[in-house]
Amino acid sequence: MIPVRGYEGRKVAVLGLGRSGLTAARALLAGGAAPCLWDDSPEARANAEAAGFALTDLTRADAWDDVATLVVSPGIPHLYPEPNKLIARAMAAGVPVDNDIGLFFRSWSTPEWDEMEQTPKVVAVTGSNGKSTTTALIHHILKVAGRPTQMAGNIGRGVLDIDPATDGEVVVLELSSYQTELARALTPDVAVFTNLSPDHLDRHGGHGGYFAAKRRLFAEGGPDRAVIGVDEVEGRFLANQLAQGPGDDRVIRISSGTKLEGPGWSVFARKGFLAEWRKGRQVAAIDLREVKGLPGAHNHQNACAAYAATRTLGLAPKFIEQALRSFEGLPHRSQLVGERGGVRFVNDSKATNVDSAAKALQAFPKIRWIAGGLGKDGGISALKPHLGSVVKAYLIGHSARDFALELGETPHEICETMDRAVARAAEEAEVGETVLLAPAAASFDQYPNFEKRGEDFAARVKALIGA
Repeated sequence: MIPVRGYEGRKVAVLGLGRSGLTAARALLAGGAAPCLWDDSPEARANAEAAGFALTDLTRADAWDDVATLVVSPGIPHLYPEPNKLIARAMAAGVPVDNDIGLFFRSWSTPEWDEMEQTPKVVAVTGSNGKSTTTALIHHILKVAGRPTQMAGNIGRGVLDIDPATDGEVVVLELSSYQTELARALTPDVAVFTNLSPDHLDRHGGHGGYFAAKRRLFAEGGPDRAVIGVDEVEGRFLANQLAQGPGDDRVIRISSGTKLEGPGWSVFARKGFLAEWRKGRQVAAIDLREVKGLPGAHNHQNACAAYAATRTLGLAPKFIEQALRSFEGLPHRSQLVGERGGVRFVNDSKATNVDSAAKALQAFPKIRWIAGGLGKDGGISALKPHLGSVVKAYLIGHSARDFALELGETPHEICETMDRAVARAAEEAEVGETVLLAPAAASFDQYPNFEKRGEDFAARVKALIGA
């Protein structure tokens, strides 16, 4: 637990009583604050009371007397499409609005650090796709290197739930746009921007607002080192904004597919090989083609980001390469579930949007594609250039028939359920093919979240192959 500092003896309102809200309340108590808890959901309020917390009805006008700040859970809108009514009330009353990420950065460092030989550091990762894998990969490399490390944020534990820092420790945080947009303090030592593609546009008022939320990690935080994916115009703009000149190696540019040269520091992957360049010459290279936990060009970009971040922390290329080879990947993200008769079964349930599904479809040569769910605006028409590797699609969920209309000449079958889709794909798959779950849709029509969808796929595959 990281006790929140700066609010001793003061009232702090906490809105939203999920994982981050309850953790923030405990951390505020540990730091001597007086948290006032509320949630619009009666069920969430009941859960908080069952956990031993007292509630304060923030819908009452007098509940805001002497409140020092309002801490908001990431799922609650504060700007677009419109602010939550209680957040609007706080802003009207001049009460600062923050989240657990902001509380973490203002409370992480302590006077005890003065006695440490090596100052603890924070690596923060954001972007549209790959940030979970990149975060986990950095954490894995550090663990293999014997460095004390913790992983938190949008993956694993809540940021305030981690242990206080030890000498030389590195905390690796995955931060979503919901988290970076609102945090009043953002001061990582190393910040990573993987890429940008349209997502959460209603929450951020459009693509520009979405990028602005990500950009805050760099513009507000002023990290010592910035690792920037430059395969989109936004990344190139961000790198240009941060660098003081062509040779400024505080900015490390990364790419999947583009050779990056010049006087600065860059890491890129082409044709399955990662290369590091500094001051106009190559200084290291790694063959990624046989790294099973990182299949496809999108995972090679993740490898570049993790490599660059850990190089800034002083790790040697040869050691990073060894750690990459022992990385097994994350559940629901290009996860190899099993093999039977020369057919691989891969779970990429996290591919909930068109861009992430496109990356998954480019990772394997011959695919039996399981797709569908609760489709997003725009459908899957943007995937047409990436369907060349699809032998046949097996469509499930609410949008199965809509997806079928957009597949054109690609062979497909409407299966509706995961059970039938897995059975039909496995029945028809041939040696050398991959049965891939990459839904390109949300899960909420049939599952509570993408994890449950991926678990269902994995369970049915394992039952089928006897694993």
